Amino acid sequence: MLRVDVTKQLGEFSIEASFASEGRVTGLFGASGAGKTSLINMIAGLLAPDRGKISLDGDVLDDTEKTIHLPAYRRRIGYVFQDARLFPHLSVRANLDYGRRMNGLAFDPAQLTRITELLDIGHLLDRRPGKLSGGERQRVALGRALLAKPRLLLLDEPLGALDESRRAEILPYLIRMRDEARIPMVFVSHDAAEMRQLATQIVMLRHGRVTSFGGVKVLSG
Repeated sequence: MLRVDVTKQLGEFSIEASFASEGRVTGLFGASGAGKTSLINMIAGLLAPDRGKISLDGDVLDDTEKTIHLPAYRRRIGYVFQDARLFPHLSVRANLDYGRRMNGLAFDPAQLTRITELLDIGHLLDRRPGKLSGGERQRVALGRALLAKPRLLLLDEPLGALDESRRAEILPYLIRMRDEARIPMVFVSHDAAEMRQLATQIVMLRHGRVTSFGGVKVLSG
């Protein structure tokens, strides 16, 4: 269960958002400038709320009344950005291993096999990111996040930088992750078709405010 009840002032823009989601994929949906990225940055611990609480499965990540702000590195939350942000000087194999090593986790060859098969990237392990397509780079970024064994995975417009054919290539892998990886996700998008295919619960954001929350039916409301 992800619980969010926060306010944040960002210059002239403010966020006041409150929701609780048990969905496998919580969709944050809204137009550009609605506050989606700022909200997941607070969930990630990259941005502290001015007021409020954030908790995950009962563990408090932020509580301004108690002056709790768990740093990002202690939250065990994975984050996949719009651009893959792979290390260009490292092989795909080394990029995949980065999150595991940074979190001090033991090497798990069975998990590596499971994730590379899930995302169909096993044949890319010895390549460098510069030799990959945009869709392949994003699949490697997803694999790197999963191999760090996060409690929650944040996806900030992961299809936004891809052309239509690459989006069509990646979306089935996101659906497989939802159904097979069993890691709850927060998926940010302004594309209603992507939301309908992937999200199980949707938070509608407009000008930093939650205007509706529920199943995919809220997209037609």
